[in-house]
Amino acid sequence: MSNIILRNILLRALHAVMEPHLFAILDPGNMRIFVALDLDEEIRKRIQLFVDEVRGLAPNARWITPESLHITLKFIGEKPDASVKQIDGALGQLAVTPFRVTFSGTGFFPTPRAARVFWAGIEAEPGLSELAQKIGHSLANLGIPKEDRAFSPHLTLARASGGSGAPGWRKRDKPNRQFVDLQQKLQQSPPPNFGTMTAQEFFLYRSQLSPKGSRYTKIAHYRLS
Repeated sequence: MSNIILRNILLRALHAVMEPHLFAILDPGNMRIFVALDLDEEIRKRIQLFVDEVRGLAPNARWITPESLHITLKFIGEKPDASVKQIDGALGQLAVTPFRVTFSGTGFFPTPRAARVFWAGIEAEPGLSELAQKIGHSLANLGIPKEDRAFSPHLTLARASGGSGAPGWRKRDKPNRQFVDLQQKLQQSPPPNFGTMTAQEFFLYRSQLSPKGSRYTKIAHYRLS
């Protein structure tokens, strides 16, 4: 039996029993990818200053790094190189005009009492939802499933230790106190306003997982026009 056949048998067996991100490490032909908007540098700096001020109120949470901030438009997951090229081609065909995005306010998913995610709010012109919808339709033609929930843009600032980043309610969710001090502080302060930007482009990102957290790399960009 050839080495190639043995490798394919081994990879199929590992894929059946391993977490996707661990499998991807063993199979370098796969990329973990998603589509997102980047932030203007001034907005990124304002958010980081805010995080630096409040992170001590939730010391056990997992806080973002400034370079990881982005607005996710579509999470795709693990894909081989050939599929990435198809996705790149499909995204390059989309046409949406530039739109304004404002970053202000904060909140918690799924509820303040059972908070797993601390987020910053986003308000945008219709172009943002239009772009997310067009991305979903375009990638569905390549066999990538559409989202089963409405598009709800936000910036994740922190996650409760051991908690998922998903916004919806989960069976394991229960009251926790990781964000209690932060919530009390926020109730006593006006909602933060981080500024407004005009989105001119969006990106295809690669996500690489490591013990120090995720590292995001832009692998393609697409102009809005």
